[in-house]
Amino acid sequence: MDDLKAAEILKSLAAGQEPADAVMLQSPDVVRALFLGAESLEGRARAARRNGNLPRNAGKAWTPEEDQRLLAGFDGGAAVEVLAATHERTRAGIEARLVKHGRLEAEQAARLR
Repeated sequence: MDDLKAAEILKSLAAGQEPADAVMLQSPDVVRALFLGAESLEGRARAARRNGNLPRNAGKAWTPEEDQRLLAGFDGGAAVEVLAATHERTRAGIEARLVKHGRLEAEQAARLR
């Protein structure tokens, strides 16, 4: 079942109407729609929790200027935790960027954790 059909069924149920092609509440389409709706709500709740715990810039694209500031800070001896706080990114994001720019080897980044 596709998401649009599931949404149509859920809206019909919410309006107190029996879905057009469902004979009873336990029809396979209604049950699938209910499960898809529940999974969607759970996914939204997980995303909200995840996003609430992440720094403001987590997942955003890096600009060339931000890359320059990151590399200058790292080359100047700043710790990964300090760089993460400064750039409002996750520690893993900072480490991945440093690996990308050749400042850390992937194995080194793993050991820092």
